[in-house]
Amino acid sequence: MASLEQLFGSELLAKADGSKTSTQSLAECDLIGVYFSAHWCPPCRGFTPQLASCYNAIKAAGKKFEIIFVSFDRDEAAFKEYFGEMPWVSLPFDSDKKEKLSEDYGVSGIPALILLNRDGSMKTTDGRQLVASDLNGEKFPWN
Repeated sequence: MASLEQLFGSELLAKADGSKTSTQSLAECDLIGVYFSAHWCPPCRGFTPQLASCYNAIKAAGKKFEIIFVSFDRDEAAFKEYFGEMPWVSLPFDSDKKEKLSEDYGVSGIPALILLNRDGSMKTTDGRQLVASDLNGEKFPWN
């Protein structure tokens, strides 16, 4: 099993302005979401606000949850605009980790939400369905 730094690198983008946060902070989370999405994708544009609402409710309840956006946008401007709408962290747009992550987790279409345990091990590939059926995050961490 890969460490969180092996999976995502040592730093993640905290905001679209380029500010960064340490990947090590993910080790404190009860659950980590890996969100594969893109601005140009209509189903993604529909799911992202639902996911953001659920994420915000979970965080407001004091639970330890983080999501890492993995962009499939075609250019950095679209990435920055889309990431600017998100309350979580992201891989850098030009990350060499994107293809490996999508391959390792069997992502064949977007949007996809993979849920990981704090040690980086896979919990489920069906995070999108879990969120869609619990939009307020009341059943988090979806055991």
